[in-house]
Amino acid sequence: MNRFVNRVAFAAFAAVLAHGTALADGSAEKGKVAIVKHGCFQCHGTWGQGSVITSGGKVLTDTQLPFESFKAFVRTTNRAMPPYSEKILSDDDLADIYAYITSLPKFDYKKIPLLNN
Repeated sequence: MNRFVNRVAFAAFAAVLAHGTALADGSAEKGKVAIVKHGCFQCHGTWGQGSVITSGGKVLTDTQLPFESFKAFVRTTNRAMPPYSEKILSDDDLADIYAYITSLPKFDYKKIPLLNN
């Protein structure tokens, strides 16, 4: 696990050095479409709420990762999620997905009355 975290941190740091402090200038509306187009919703849900059915379908809302770290993780992950190269998922689509998931409120199961009965 530490090796993985170190790889992601290094990749994010290298990306920031190479491109300055690049920020995601994506479109949340386009990201809502891209999360379906690229199949992210299959594990992470349409609203980034995650899934207990799919292994590794982590919650994406309320992410603490800055865009460059998020991008580095998506590009280099070696966990349950396959890595998505720029040939599969463009930087623009990735920025849009990031804009979408960061625009969503934190998903709170406690606010769903049916689940609290």
